[in-house]
Amino acid sequence: MSPQPKARPHSIRPRNWQLEQLPGLSAEDRLHLETCGITTTRQLLQKASTPTSRQALANQLQLPVKHVNKWVALSDLARVPGVGYQHCGLLLHSGIVSVNQLAQIPAHKLQQQILRLQVATLQRRDLCPSVDEVQVWIQQAQQLVKS
Repeated sequence: MSPQPKARPHSIRPRNWQLEQLPGLSAEDRLHLETCGITTTRQLLQKASTPTSRQALANQLQLPVKHVNKWVALSDLARVPGVGYQHCGLLLHSGIVSVNQLAQIPAHKLQQQILRLQVATLQRRDLCPSVDEVQVWIQQAQQLVKS
């Protein structure tokens, strides 16, 4: 009997979303970004990849750079398949601003941060993702950071 080939770790691909799916972007903001040729999260990340380019985009849009920084953070977090546009806002409000940061935080600590946020803002414990789900997000973020 020949030995089974070693299974390669499943590599994940970063997700790309239409900007209309990101939380916190108004229709007016999306329209302004579209005039700059930006309609997806990947395009936003490419166009605003440095602090200087984010400031230039904010100037072009005539908006405070904090808006562009928020959109970039949401777009970056949404790249993680398990996070997507559905949970990127939750992570941002829990203090996670990048895939690199997500890749480095212990799952139990992040889950507790999310739980505190949901109890404080919604008075709901039941909406908090499990530690196992958060661990999947972290593992996927680690794979994205390595690739």
